[in-house]
Amino acid sequence: LGPAREGPSEDQIKEALAKRAAQLGVSSTRLSLLHAQVNTGSSQAPTPSAYGAVEKKEEDDDDDRFQDPENEVGLFATGAYDRDDDEADRIYQDIDERMDRRRKIRRLVPFLPQAHSSSSTSACEAYGLSNPPLHKQIADLNPFAHREAREKQERDEYEAKNPKIQQQFADLKRSLGSVTDEQWQNIPEVGDLTGKNRRTKQNSKQRFYAVPDSVIAGARNSTDFDTSVSDGAQTNGSGSDNLDGTMTNFADIGAARDKVLQVNLDKAAMGSADANSGSASTIDPKGYLTSLAKTDLRSKDFDIGDVKRVESLLQSVIRTNSRHPPGYIALARLHELAGKPVKARDVMSQCCNLNPHSEDGWLENIRLNEGHNAKVIAAAAVKENPQSTRLWTRATELETDQQSKKRVLRRALDLLPKSVVLWKQLVQLSQDESEARLLLSKACSEIPASIELHLALARIVETVDEARKVLNTCRRANPKNAEVWIAATRLEEQVGSKNTSNIMKRGVQSLANENAMLKREEWIEQAEKCEEEGAVLTGQCIIKETLSYGLDEDDDRKKLFMEDAQASISRGRYEIARAIYAYILRIWPTSKSAWEASANLEKVHGKREDLWNVLEKAVEAVPQADDLWIQYANEKYQSGDVDGARIVLGKAFNQSPSENIYLEAINLEAKNGQIDQARELLQQARQEAGTDRVWIKSVAFARTHPETNETNSSTALDLVHQALQLYPSNWKLWAQKAQIYTSLSLLPQAREAYTTGTRANPKSVTLWLLLSRLEEMQAGSVVKARSVLDRAKAQNPKNERLWLESVRLERRAGNLTAAKNLMARALQPGECHKSGMLWSERIWHLEPRTQRKPLSLEAVKVVESDPTLFVTVARVFWAERKLEKAVTWFEKAILLDSDVGDTWAWYWKFLGMHGSEEKRAD
Repeated sequence: LGPAREGPSEDQIKEALAKRAAQLGVSSTRLSLLHAQVNTGSSQAPTPSAYGAVEKKEEDDDDDRFQDPENEVGLFATGAYDRDDDEADRIYQDIDERMDRRRKIRRLVPFLPQAHSSSSTSACEAYGLSNPPLHKQIADLNPFAHREAREKQERDEYEAKNPKIQQQFADLKRSLGSVTDEQWQNIPEVGDLTGKNRRTKQNSKQRFYAVPDSVIAGARNSTDFDTSVSDGAQTNGSGSDNLDGTMTNFADIGAARDKVLQVNLDKAAMGSADANSGSASTIDPKGYLTSLAKTDLRSKDFDIGDVKRVESLLQSVIRTNSRHPPGYIALARLHELAGKPVKARDVMSQCCNLNPHSEDGWLENIRLNEGHNAKVIAAAAVKENPQSTRLWTRATELETDQQSKKRVLRRALDLLPKSVVLWKQLVQLSQDESEARLLLSKACSEIPASIELHLALARIVETVDEARKVLNTCRRANPKNAEVWIAATRLEEQVGSKNTSNIMKRGVQSLANENAMLKREEWIEQAEKCEEEGAVLTGQCIIKETLSYGLDEDDDRKKLFMEDAQASISRGRYEIARAIYAYILRIWPTSKSAWEASANLEKVHGKREDLWNVLEKAVEAVPQADDLWIQYANEKYQSGDVDGARIVLGKAFNQSPSENIYLEAINLEAKNGQIDQARELLQQARQEAGTDRVWIKSVAFARTHPETNETNSSTALDLVHQALQLYPSNWKLWAQKAQIYTSLSLLPQAREAYTTGTRANPKSVTLWLLLSRLEEMQAGSVVKARSVLDRAKAQNPKNERLWLESVRLERRAGNLTAAKNLMARALQPGECHKSGMLWSERIWHLEPRTQRKPLSLEAVKVVESDPTLFVTVARVFWAERKLEKAVTWFEKAILLDSDVGDTWAWYWKFLGMHGSEEKRAD
């Protein structure tokens, strides 16, 4: 805006105002007062604030035009009003007042005479003012007149267009003054035209409560009459008396709940098929009738009202569809259930009249009748349905003597000569074998495609040649059926022929040419069926000719065959498993795994001689397999044939003089008391197969079997020194050396041996543990033992055995708090939080008894699967006398890892206390 010009002085302004007042005819005092109001903006001095700032007065607080409906009043009401805020308000207020004064001064001009003389012009120029006409000077005398008039006009227009609610009802409010008291009392309440509030109030007043069992029992027994009066008051199940005399039987309620739950489970087990029951399109007539036949209900199980209701529904069914036999059958069963057999027969008679070709209807009608009436109905049934095998069979069953049955069956076969069922029934009624052969011959001529009849005929013919002819006839009639070839092979097996393998081979080729070969799994099933029926050789021939069918050379056939053998063993078909192993060994004769599996089969499910034969063949086929030689020698030794075991090991020395063979020979001689011979074998083994295992065995043997002239384990110590020169990083040798020194009470030397061993092999956790135990148990220094474990954990981080030993060290020392702290560190996610060993230690030794079960649940969720933890959980349930759950967890641990000895030990102890003889035998 630029710097302000220096205006006229106060005397000059007063002089100008006096002249102007004289021209206007007003007093100079009033004009001066008006001028002062213009300069200050108000006739009263403003009130200063607490800090000296002048508070600005709101001119029109009630003006609704300036009321912002979205103004967040009090948004900053919680803020502290300090001196800086007051200073800022004062500055802004000064600026606003200054701007207002400048705007007002621009409209205020002094009164100057309207003379066009040079003196007046010079005077205006001297004051720096313009000299407007007189009417404009008069109009600008009141600087607020124009703006106030404009603002008042705008306000009037706005209020005229937007009147307030109190203004709209002002006339009505004035008229309320004439209303009398009686009129006030007669004014109705404000009504709810929608009824929403009324419904809300009514719903809020309505409350529903669960009816107690006592009310239900009282309603049930309200109509009962007692014939005796009991002494004293009756008490309910909770021990409190009921005023209505009823008693709550919680046992009955629990039994009813269990029954309802069982019914729901049975419904759920039936599947989702029943979900759509009720629509005719989803009903299986045969299944429906079968379910009706299996129904065993009594009328006492139903209410009469239920019977009436179901009867009306079924009546509606048969009226709607009179050609629907299942509806009639259901209605007849209902009448029978209700004790109305006559009515049931009438319903089925009506059904047979309307549906003469319904087998189910006739069969149900026959069932409802007895004696002669049933035969009459059966005769009518077969007359209407002469091609129904079921009706002829039922008619045969109604006859009492054999001749009548045969007569009915012959009549049926005249009409149904291709029915296998009728022929079989007639043959079964035959009293001698010759008649049966004639009937079967006739049946085979009538039905050449029936394999069952041909096989039956082949079984009862007089000679083997006739049986072969029958099977050949059947084979020509059924070239794509494998059952005929299997029967032919079984026939050759029964007569003791050596042609069984050729017959099966020809059969497989014929079926392959006809593209009628079965799948591998189906052939294996046929072979197992033959073994089950006693035809072992036929089953072996099937395996021999069909096991590789459909497999390529690139397939992993060996693995697949091994799985087939294991599956047969699991089903108890050991001969088929032997045949599969024999087939595998013919293809892979040097397969060590196949020989071991075959030997294991004979060991578990075979005879000892068969096992020896298998092992003899195995060591001949795979002479470098030490395990087979050792197993063969052990089997000989366990049977009491020590010389035979020595012979086997002697052959093994000739084939493969390995360390395993040497060690097995040493064990054999040591078990039989041949110490010198064992010592010589050890010396020979160290020379020819001087491995670290041989040296470790030599040191251990020298410690357990010292020589007579030996003193202070000198031989063992010399051997361990020699071994450490050859194998300095073997931790077992260092442990043996330290143990020898410990046995001699040379603790410094033992400590030095352990320390040197940990330097040579810092990853050996066992050495660190032995050193810690030495410091704790022998030296009695818990501090040194703790230091050893800390160094071990630094070398082997995240090792559960080291953490467990640290916890146990503190627990043995009586520092339970330190043990808990160490356990908390060990179970952190970055360490060993999934260690079942640590969780077991915490559950069993670091927590109170009441926390074992919830802590076990938490551990199972974290670790998921660990045999040690599962055994701990089983022991927790064992302690709580929950034996079934304990057995479950023991078995889970065994299934998870059957090689853990602790699991078997605890389980055996448990079974010894709470198990049965059968369980312990298993």
